[in-house]
Amino acid sequence: MPLILVIDDDRSVQHLVTQALKPLKAEVLTAQSADDGLAQIRERSPEVVLLDILLPETSGLELYRRVYDLDPKLPIIFITSVSSGETAIEAIKLGAYDYIHKPLDVEQLRDKVQQAVEIRRLMHEPVVLPDAGTEPHEGDLLVGNSPEMMEVYKGIGRVAPQDVTVLIRGESGTGKELVARAIYQHSRRANGPFLAINCAAIPEGLLESELFGHEKGAFSGAVTTRIGKFEQCDGGTIFLDEIGDMSPMLQSKVLRLLQERQFERVGGNKTIRVNVRIIAATHRDLENMPEEKFRSDLYYRLNGFVITLPPVRDRGDDLLILIDHFLKRFNRELAKQVQGLSPEALNLMMRYGWPGNVRELQSILRQAMLQSTGPVLIADFLPGDVRSGRRRNGGAAPEAGADLNRFIRERLEADSKDLYAESIEFLESALIRRVLTATGGNQSRASEILGIARGSLRNKIRSLGISIDRVVSDSEDEAD
Repeated sequence: MPLILVIDDDRSVQHLVTQALKPLKAEVLTAQSADDGLAQIRERSPEVVLLDILLPETSGLELYRRVYDLDPKLPIIFITSVSSGETAIEAIKLGAYDYIHKPLDVEQLRDKVQQAVEIRRLMHEPVVLPDAGTEPHEGDLLVGNSPEMMEVYKGIGRVAPQDVTVLIRGESGTGKELVARAIYQHSRRANGPFLAINCAAIPEGLLESELFGHEKGAFSGAVTTRIGKFEQCDGGTIFLDEIGDMSPMLQSKVLRLLQERQFERVGGNKTIRVNVRIIAATHRDLENMPEEKFRSDLYYRLNGFVITLPPVRDRGDDLLILIDHFLKRFNRELAKQVQGLSPEALNLMMRYGWPGNVRELQSILRQAMLQSTGPVLIADFLPGDVRSGRRRNGGAAPEAGADLNRFIRERLEADSKDLYAESIEFLESALIRRVLTATGGNQSRASEILGIARGSLRNKIRSLGISIDRVVSDSEDEAD
């Protein structure tokens, strides 16, 4: 349950906030004076503070500085009147999280508080790198000891102290945000702000204002000046998730910021200088995207240091370690005592392709544990996609050249309810693997032979979980 502190001498504001945050299941503390507010921050350690900028005995800015000295990572949302707007902007420049105007809009209030609680979590909960025999009870743990994950840990260790741009690559659900947080927490900027923006989740028309801010009157509805996330994150780190979904126009502004450390707010002509570290992430193949979709010059700027997260299907026995880790974690969270999986359930988990990677694994295990009543998770608790027996290579198809009759017989024995789709996927995977083997992994030649566009071939390779290196390696082994 998030703990929210309201410091405001107006009891009606305290009451409104308390009622408005009930849907968030938040506990709301109230204080009418600066001294009382500081005392509650020391004693109760709230996740978010709502602070009136015009307190009777002191200014909001002065109180903010005192709160910052106590906890520099505590998100503070200022409550302002229109006349105190410029003071609120000054507070944001000093590092406050955000501000909202009186009279308070209930929906806006909930949204801002919910976002601030999440930001507090991102900055405050540690991301723990693996250490033999440890299992943290607080924070998040990067799990796995496969060679691919060891390279990820080494990359974090190398780049975190260096104030350079980082590009994190990997499929959806592989843990790119965890890596970004680990880099931030092990960097020289760890005491500064950390903000995460999902570029794919915010409409293009709003993303520019969210990142760069806007001046009053810049567009319809811009009734006040707004500080953007880059300006707000001055001295800290900003994580731009799914940057491949950003529009070319915004890409040019981000490129300028990376090159010159400056920008203008939307509708403004004043140059604003910032010192912010950018960590970007994407599941897209940026270097092969058309220039009109993603600028190559921005790609080269982001490509200062690359960390590539492997999909679960390529991490070998890490899947067993991940299952054990999440069983222990969810036992604590759900007050369960699940000791393990039945052989049948474990076999199905090992054969499954995990298109959603670690995120999907977490979700499936949590759902299964909520259904369980004993110490062992059985196959009946797993969702249909997992029980269908799809293999770990990302689809139902085994390696090219496998016997189709044998595959159909196995799926019939497994009581498949989706045999048509599984067989089509089997044949498609076998065909693509065979052609890639014949071309030595040359995708241009393979797409020509298959009669499909190279982009379509890349999408099929990705969706079917085909590793080009593996295909070529197998071909060379056969030649030997």
